[in-house]
Amino acid sequence: MIRRIDLRDADASVDYRAAVPRADFDVEAAVPAVHAICEEVRTRGLDAIVEFGERFDGVRVDDIRVAPAAMRAALDDLDPDIRAGLEESIRRLRATCANELETDAVTELGPGARVTHRKVPVGRVGLYVPGGLAPLVSSVLMNVVPAQTAGVESIALASPPQKEFGGSVHPTILAACALIGVEEVYAVGGAQAIAMFAYGTGPCRRVDLVTGPGNIWVVTAKRILKGQIGIDSEAGPTEIAILADDTGDASYVAADLISQAEHDPLAASVLVTTSERLAAEVETELEAQVAATKHAERITTSLGGQQSAIVLVRDLEQGLEVVNAYAAEHLEIHTDDAAGWAARVRNAGAIFVGPHAPVSLGDYCAGSNHVLPTAGCACHSSGLSVRAFTKSVHVIDYSAEALAEVAGHVVTLAEAEDLPGHGAAITVRTGGRS
Repeated sequence: MIRRIDLRDADASVDYRAAVPRADFDVEAAVPAVHAICEEVRTRGLDAIVEFGERFDGVRVDDIRVAPAAMRAALDDLDPDIRAGLEESIRRLRATCANELETDAVTELGPGARVTHRKVPVGRVGLYVPGGLAPLVSSVLMNVVPAQTAGVESIALASPPQKEFGGSVHPTILAACALIGVEEVYAVGGAQAIAMFAYGTGPCRRVDLVTGPGNIWVVTAKRILKGQIGIDSEAGPTEIAILADDTGDASYVAADLISQAEHDPLAASVLVTTSERLAAEVETELEAQVAATKHAERITTSLGGQQSAIVLVRDLEQGLEVVNAYAAEHLEIHTDDAAGWAARVRNAGAIFVGPHAPVSLGDYCAGSNHVLPTAGCACHSSGLSVRAFTKSVHVIDYSAEALAEVAGHVVTLAEAEDLPGHGAAITVRTGGRS
């Protein structure tokens, strides 16, 4: 069901990032088709969005904005246990987001010379919530809570229309929107949703930033439209890596590998372990647990793909090198002194420490955010947070005396760059003194 990769004899020349391949997710190959969709939305507007919804989602929706009454009704009909789970997830996420807020940093460089590093919320954001293989209601919370905490004043959300529900957004997603206070929701999916946000199409005004995960059409649209809008990341198929030694519990490890494989046939599940015994026990557990699960076909495809493997390493030092090179979206540590090893991880979207912190906890109620960098991007990018919804602005406030003190340096550097007009903008204020 899942292959093995043996790196125990690997020397220093081995590229560990290449040694554990990922699924084929060729954004460049999708660019021509997605570019055409975006152009249609830009030039033909709402008509194009309606036609693409009919073609790709199998349902025609002429009024793409969901009525607030429909959201309130969805919340009224929501299962009380689901509502309680959402409310607890919101409470925990709000608490961690509140601690992420940054205050202005003021630097006094001398009498009358002050530079303030100010944090300013983005004005308007578009949030995308997938609704394909599964209605990811948790993604509503993960996008909305940090945006609200950052102080974003205008929030729009898009999710694919569901044929089963008459072309509206999935009712659980609508209920979550009503619960969390999002009133502007559109039944639009795929690349056309990102283009709608970017160009301001139909009833949706243009946004400044788009966040949220999606399929290859969504990811490609974000790449094409980046610059027209800000984006959080180009998130590909989800992935889990687990670093484990002999102390790992095979039933826990197998269950966690399956939990990510359940998302998508392209999802990656990787175990990096020093223990042949654990590897064998996990293989046995996978056979038993997959057979008993609801989405066995999807999971089997994921675990059997090139992107999933059990990787044998000679010791945890090598294992740490492998997981840092792989830079997983989600990394679990199932080792003796798990916290110690977790502290040495450099590259991961989120790190889950010990046997009682599975990735699915982070998906819903840990208080962390589950919108995370994939495809190795954790080596340079971070998960979604309050910071993603703010901008930094330097505010420069100098008195005449403070300007005079540094004027000579400015003029000298301007002349060194052969930009005399820059120097003149100083001397005109200092009466020629520099």
